[in-house]
Amino acid sequence: MTAPAPEDPDAADVARVIDQALAEDIGEGDITSAAVIPEDSRFAGVMSARQPMVVAGLDVARDVFRRLSGAVVWEALAEDGDAVDAGAVLARMEGPARALLTAERTALNLVQHLSGIATLTHAYVDAVAGTGAVVLDTRKTLPGLRRLAKYATRMGGAANHRLRLDDGVLIKDNHIAVAGGIGDAVARARAAGLRDIEVECDTLDQVAAAVDAGADAVLLDNMDPPTLRRAVALVAGRARTEASGGVSLETIRAIAESGVDSVSVGRITQSATAMDIGLDWQPADPDRS
Repeated sequence: MTAPAPEDPDAADVARVIDQALAEDIGEGDITSAAVIPEDSRFAGVMSARQPMVVAGLDVARDVFRRLSGAVVWEALAEDGDAVDAGAVLARMEGPARALLTAERTALNLVQHLSGIATLTHAYVDAVAGTGAVVLDTRKTLPGLRRLAKYATRMGGAANHRLRLDDGVLIKDNHIAVAGGIGDAVARARAAGLRDIEVECDTLDQVAAAVDAGADAVLLDNMDPPTLRRAVALVAGRARTEASGGVSLETIRAIAESGVDSVSVGRITQSATAMDIGLDWQPADPDRS
């Protein structure tokens, strides 16, 4: 189950995130910049990668700066999805010093976090290269940042799983327990007019029950590679197969080689380390003022 998503971040969502992040950081005002920086001062800055990474969120960072001043001049020297080396210049900017200094931390927080997700995702995608399996993201994201996090996974080469609970049907273990069984749960989902129904399965017996009930996909939860291979053989192409649970960089290759169609990885959004990106200030170019 993959959800179609636009290549670019949703503009309204980006604006909401920026507004909330700036309000959280600025409070009543940047008292330091207001006190020590003359109002008409200008600075130019260079945003650089301090370690190898896959870039994501540059346009978001640009929009943070421009939210505080429409006079900010921005020149991107990389694009989201680019793999860059340490020392690569990602962007140059110039504008009112107070605005740039006030926005600095929020802009860096966002681009560092999103690039961390893209970089870790890329490592997982590389790990399954040639197997035919697709890496999927999950709903294990920081509250309020889901759309941007899923954008970052796409920049790293993954496909999006459902964005929200209304994007697709995934009947999990607790649904099955309350509904009285897999067959009843799938039947009720069909009766409600729902399509593309996926069922979480912990055992091979559950896989058989899900396929017999007409599930369109089965999520094979916390199964080792030998069991996954048996599950794939049991499904025999009658439903899509997705492996999930306990997936790491050390285990994903063997999981993908079991023949599953996809592998969902919560770690790419839940455990990604922020990338080290710096913003170094340089004297403003008077010819651009």
